[in-house]
Amino acid sequence: MKQVRRYKSARPPRSAVRSAAIRQNSSRSQLRNSVRLAAGGVLAGAAGTAAMDTLLYLRSRRAGLQEGPLDWEFSSGVTSWSDVSAPGLVGKRLLEGFMGRAVSDQRARSVQNAVHWGTGASWGTLLGLIVGPVAQPALIGGLVFGPIVWLSGYVLLPIGKIYKPMWDYDAKTLAKDLSAHMVYGVTAGTVLAAVTRRSLS
Repeated sequence: MKQVRRYKSARPPRSAVRSAAIRQNSSRSQLRNSVRLAAGGVLAGAAGTAAMDTLLYLRSRRAGLQEGPLDWEFSSGVTSWSDVSAPGLVGKRLLEGFMGRAVSDQRARSVQNAVHWGTGASWGTLLGLIVGPVAQPALIGGLVFGPIVWLSGYVLLPIGKIYKPMWDYDAKTLAKDLSAHMVYGVTAGTVLAAVTRRSLS
């Protein structure tokens, strides 16, 4: 009588299945955490932008500005591209490059607002993904991230002829701009710390 050989199933061992499941769950968890950190970064960046703008507005008021805070914040006085600040000029260059033609003055105000707030939120997203739940992110934001954001403007914007080279500005102007970005960094870091503690706990 012939013996029937029984072949073992080709199924992977249970330990391998468990390891694959653990890796998959870990990847999903990392993705969720990254999304939460990015979302927290957007909120932190927006808060930092608001804090920085508050400081800049108060300085302008001391210098004699009569415009209300919301009108100032959302560029109510901007009616053409000749009125826009650096964010508006950046947006104008991007739009014209994308569309291949000149952009109407009617878009100047909305583009300036969008680029200004979008830039603040984008830097906050980067802060969230890099710093995340690291200890004392407020300190990191203020002492490291804020100056990085400040310096990037003086590196990138002169390339597009939007800013003058950094050495063409006096020390007082640079110091005031740096202090405003320090406020941005500290505020963004503080908000990020609060958000990550709640979302990742």
